[in-house]
Amino acid sequence: MSSSSGISAGRSVVMALVALLLCLGGGYASWSDAQHVLLSKGRQHGVYAVTACGDKTCAGSFDADGPAAPVSDMTIEESVAARKGDRFPAVVKPGTHEVVRSDLAGSVHAWVPLGGALLLAGLVIAGGMRLGRFGLILTGIGAAQLVATFFLL
Repeated sequence: MSSSSGISAGRSVVMALVALLLCLGGGYASWSDAQHVLLSKGRQHGVYAVTACGDKTCAGSFDADGPAAPVSDMTIEESVAARKGDRFPAVVKPGTHEVVRSDLAGSVHAWVPLGGALLLAGLVIAGGMRLGRFGLILTGIGAAQLVATFFLL
């Protein structure tokens, strides 16, 4: 085996590990919000009404489905396109005063970190591993997820 083929194989292994690390990190970062939307059985569902927005979060009241009284001290990340006066379906994160959007826009938004990771991993795979088609497919999936989030929110 020549030294150039050894270097090429080593480069491919390193790039595969970088791409895998990007995808794992994106999936892990997405899971913190996505789990509440995807695995919402047994969680408290209702409608969230935004009353005020600050730098990073919006405050509002959560009106749970059923006979429970509305809770007024709930928060949501401001980055989910929440404006004063908005109302949307939400799920309460257990043990907190935070809610997560549970509609289609909230579901897609929860996976933004994974979409960005797929976009970057596709570039690493296409450029570093010389697997152009596979890299282009991953990049396209990541870009489609990010564009869908932009238009849904």
